[in-house]
Amino acid sequence: MKQDFTRWLPAIAQTKQHFTRWLPAIAETTQSKIRKVPQGKAALSIAGVAAIGALAFGPTAIAAPPVTGGPHAGAVAAIDLATGKKTETVEPAQTTGADKVNQPASEKPSRDKLIPHGVEGAQSRVPLDDAQIANAKEIVKAAKDTGVGERGAVIGVATSLQESKLYNLGHLGAYNDHDSQGLFQQRPSSGWGTPEQVTDPDYSAKAFFGALKNVGEWQQLPLTAAAQTVQVSAFPYAYAQWEEQAADIVQQLW
Repeated sequence: MKQDFTRWLPAIAQTKQHFTRWLPAIAETTQSKIRKVPQGKAALSIAGVAAIGALAFGPTAIAAPPVTGGPHAGAVAAIDLATGKKTETVEPAQTTGADKVNQPASEKPSRDKLIPHGVEGAQSRVPLDDAQIANAKEIVKAAKDTGVGERGAVIGVATSLQESKLYNLGHLGAYNDHDSQGLFQQRPSSGWGTPEQVTDPDYSAKAFFGALKNVGEWQQLPLTAAAQTVQVSAFPYAYAQWEEQAADIVQQLW
């Protein structure tokens, strides 16, 4: 169902929150764990870290302005706690390069297919580590499996970049917003599935794409409108800022 996109623009003024503000009190954080879920997937659960997106009726987004530098020290610390490894500094607007695949240029999706309506507004980027790239691959694979194609994959990756920065988040305890979990911050209590299901990347991505396919003429909508119709976010315009990086990721991984 199409929605009046212009009605969402007032929400832009409410969305200027920086990514680094999502990870307060990192210096006081001393515990982390990786909770295993079926199919060998791992959901990150970090004590003392504020939730990176949540659901009201669908996942709630928190917008960030364009990222002009590498991850804040607090963000790096949170990633290190969650993954148990040292995060290397990556230059802005770059990925680690680990998401490069040996694919002839002629077989990669064209930019017209990936961004048919052009990007809207300032674009944000974050460096990607191996865990994020692996999750992006799961989303791209699910896009192929569900038949939403390259454009659907871009919408899915952009949505996950906004909701969880492509991390498969488990329940963050007192810092969790409601019961939101996983790559798309889907709520079990809202019918997305069990906690184990929504923290399985394949399941959560296919659930997202299943809902997207029910949006009338979603291929013709701006990315943020299509994503918002599925997610029902309090910050509906926030998804737009990730379209360019999502398109780059999909082009590399398709």
